[in-house]
Amino acid sequence: MKRLITVLLVFLPLATAHATSVEQRGLEIAKEMDQRDLGFADQVAELVMILRNKQNDQSVRKIRNRTLEVQGDGDKSLVIFDSPADVKGTAFLSYTHAVKPDDQWLYLPALKRVKRISSSNKSGPFMGSEFAYEDLTSQEVEKYKYKYIGDEKLDGRDVFVIERYPQYSKSGYSKQVVWVDKAYYQPLKTKFYDRKNSLLKTLTITGYKQYLNKYWRPSKMMMINHQTGKQTELTWSHYRFRTGLTSRDFDRNALKRVQ
Repeated sequence: MKRLITVLLVFLPLATAHATSVEQRGLEIAKEMDQRDLGFADQVAELVMILRNKQNDQSVRKIRNRTLEVQGDGDKSLVIFDSPADVKGTAFLSYTHAVKPDDQWLYLPALKRVKRISSSNKSGPFMGSEFAYEDLTSQEVEKYKYKYIGDEKLDGRDVFVIERYPQYSKSGYSKQVVWVDKAYYQPLKTKFYDRKNSLLKTLTITGYKQYLNKYWRPSKMMMINHQTGKQTELTWSHYRFRTGLTSRDFDRNALKRVQ
């Protein structure tokens, strides 16, 4: 028994070091992803959102997106719906924070009022899509804990596989598994697990192009809900950067000023 205890004591530091190293490696990858995207200042883009139900019936929405980079905190973003008529003028404003709950508001033109999204509702579906409110924020490093899983190939590309665990207590997810492209440190696929640790959704991101010789942005995102059979497809286009947006363009009054 004494010899067995001695052997265990010898290997225990090795096991602890391994656990620390996979967590540290996961964090390093996340930090590199964040570092490579710094300095874009602001971004505007146009989107087409296609909602598909289990029977493959679909509805199409046209959207504009504006993002403001914030030093020392998460980014601010504004999403504006231009069509169809029943959602035209609806606007969603989000302030991402690194270590505290995000601030989010939804402007409903039919009611002519701004509705604050409560902390307990961030896991709910955004405008009937398969994207949750918490999916629509910048992915600040501090929002998660990480673990490096290994290296793989995905669609012929070399990737890191990491797990990240939301630190937001009211997140709808227990964990996310992310496939990160080794060349440009952008996510190619993410699997989302619900609070019961069952696979909920898979997000696939394709069509990356580089802008300003630095920033990689996708042309398509596909979110599939495995539990409902529903899908949401986002097609991105007309990216522009450093357009002169300021914090005033992202205050709560901006929700009512959208054109």
